[in-house]
Amino acid sequence: MNESEDEPKDFIKLNYEKLSTDEVSELVISPCCGAVSLFIVIHLFLGTTRNNFEGKKVIHLEYEAYSPMAEAEIKKICRDVRQKWPSVRHIAVYHRLGLVPVTEASVIVAVSSPHRVASLEAVQYCINTLKATVPIWKKEIYEEEYSWKENKECFWADVEK
Repeated sequence: MNESEDEPKDFIKLNYEKLSTDEVSELVISPCCGAVSLFIVIHLFLGTTRNNFEGKKVIHLEYEAYSPMAEAEIKKICRDVRQKWPSVRHIAVYHRLGLVPVTEASVIVAVSSPHRVASLEAVQYCINTLKATVPIWKKEIYEEEYSWKENKECFWADVEK
């Protein structure tokens, strides 16, 4: 593949299926890039679902989104990344919706760039901005109750209720 065939691309996906780190990382690999950075929320910290919160056993998580608006906000994040880090080649943002069992990934962000600093900074910006601006809501299901979670980064978190 020559460089002209490897034009910068953004891959955005909201779905109800299990997320694959292999699939997402393959999307951003480029022959002109020496760095691929991944952020995976597995509610552990990869970006996976952890099994406890404040002493309560977490059974699973559920995510809901207004998909058209969420995808539009993620596209804005990708545009911002390209302005701040012009060397970034490919960006992938995959977010799981629906039920997410403990230890499975809920979010994967992948960024490729020629050098690691740009990809690491861009992936951090992506996840922080996603949590602050994208309309995706998380419900933690415990053994005997549930709780809707609000990211402390959300700009609407400080609004009087």
